[in-house]
Amino acid sequence: MTLGGIALAADFAIIIVTATVLSYVARATGQPTIVAYIVTGIVLGPVLFGIVTEDALIDVMAELGLGFLLFVLGIEMRFDRIRDILRPIIRISIGQTILQTAAAFAIAFFLGFRGMDVVVIALATVFGATPVIVKLLDEQDALKTIHGRIDVGVLIVQDIYLVIVLALVGAGLEGPAGALLTDVARIFGLMAAIGIAAFVAYRYVLPPLLDAVASDRNALFVVGIAWAFVFIFVAESLDLSVEVGAFIAGLSLAQLPYSTELKERMRPVTDFFLVVFFSSIGLQLEAAYLAAYWSEAVLASAALMIGNFLIMLYLIDRENFAPDTAFLGSVNMVQVSEFSLVVGTLAVGQELVEEPVLGYLSLMALLTMTLSTYIIRYNERLYRMAKPVLERFIDDEGRDSALEPKTDHAVIVGYDPVVRETLPVIQGKFEEVVVVDRSADTVEELRSLDVDFHYGDVRHGEIRDDIGIEGAAFVLSMARPGSVNRQLVEAADDDAVVITSAEHVTEAREQYDAGADYVVIKSVLAGEMLGEYVRSFLEDRSRFDRSATDAMSALRDRATGGERPPRRGGTTTDTTGGDW
Repeated sequence: MTLGGIALAADFAIIIVTATVLSYVARATGQPTIVAYIVTGIVLGPVLFGIVTEDALIDVMAELGLGFLLFVLGIEMRFDRIRDILRPIIRISIGQTILQTAAAFAIAFFLGFRGMDVVVIALATVFGATPVIVKLLDEQDALKTIHGRIDVGVLIVQDIYLVIVLALVGAGLEGPAGALLTDVARIFGLMAAIGIAAFVAYRYVLPPLLDAVASDRNALFVVGIAWAFVFIFVAESLDLSVEVGAFIAGLSLAQLPYSTELKERMRPVTDFFLVVFFSSIGLQLEAAYLAAYWSEAVLASAALMIGNFLIMLYLIDRENFAPDTAFLGSVNMVQVSEFSLVVGTLAVGQELVEEPVLGYLSLMALLTMTLSTYIIRYNERLYRMAKPVLERFIDDEGRDSALEPKTDHAVIVGYDPVVRETLPVIQGKFEEVVVVDRSADTVEELRSLDVDFHYGDVRHGEIRDDIGIEGAAFVLSMARPGSVNRQLVEAADDDAVVITSAEHVTEAREQYDAGADYVVIKSVLAGEMLGEYVRSFLEDRSRFDRSATDAMSALRDRATGGERPPRRGGTTTDTTGGDW
């Protein structure tokens, strides 16, 4: 290994060790780990000790971290989850972009910035911090809530806007208007082309590919990683951002039943890259530049956070969402993004602004991201404090609440022959039925049924959140091992009817002790049913329930494909003595 390689390895080791120690301290003191990662970069970078300097590979790793985060974000965006709020999201996003750009421009002008400084600052400070917001909402299991989906939708539109801004700043912002419009048109054209390619892949390439490897979860993970890198490579080759390619790759996978399992398996990789990403933010900061406009940055941070909140609150409320949705969706989006550093760095490189302006943007990003981390973490507590005031201005009559979880549905875990026969009965009793199964052999059948199907292991917290186990009115689990069923029993609501399965009596007793209403031991149940049939048949053959005989015949037909083999002696008679 070369000296450069050794130095790079040492830098990575120092970053990971320092981030681990600081994140442990953060958790012990109840602080968000994202703040610990940013502080890692500040401590190791030029602001304090200067132990680690930015390296090209660290930049790549940091960019990949953001790319993988957007990939996971894309996997989260199933069309059936956002279809009902797609139009409001577009209207909110357009209004937010226009109003927050105008507010950022006015604040910068009021603080004394002029000329190109104002333009760059206004363009750079309009974006929300996608990594911070998505990571924290994910930790709170809020990505699937109404306000979470609104915020994610707005962030996606902002990311598209970011690509356009980067192209404009990269072109110098001072070129001919025709050339700038051509660049914007080219960006939209390339994104549309990648999107069409992703759609074709989702329809014709991904289903057979993932069906072939789904039974091997390691292979499924590798294919998911490879798919992300294919789109990242294509986006880079077309001079688009890594984030755009990664998001489109995730979006194409999101519509398939394997998406949740893929997301769970991607999480450790994503978390590792994000440590490098957030640390790199701190490594980019320069102490001298941070101090140049520190007072202006503090004032602008406060004004923008308040302004962004009020703008989003107005726009979400205008779309007739409930007060809690409007508040939570707004309070999550008050920060200046780390993208402001990207835009500022590019503007400095193009000699549009001086380095102190980059320091101003950096300090604003650091202040607002750090504060908003705590705001997002305690957003529901803040809502309860603000609720009396909001009720004076926002009428919640007839509006859906963002805080109401999925309830009164049926959850089925494990799809086997017993469940196959029971499913129609459950569907007749519940409007919504959610099925979870980890066998690739059942995917096609379950996708064709009128159920909300999730492929994956129910032991994953993400899947349990998806199916809303805590709000289910009925739970039926044929899962293995028995510890999974016990976990489901403990997670279910006390008022829910919970039926599980066990291999033996001891395991069944444990599940009863945990609160199960009925535990199926298949061998015992089959023996009891067979015994009942035999007893009824032998006691009085003439009064034997014909419907039971028909049911047994139907089950036999399913098992034999409709072909009935001759009985011993060459006579083909049914259980009632008649000829077939």
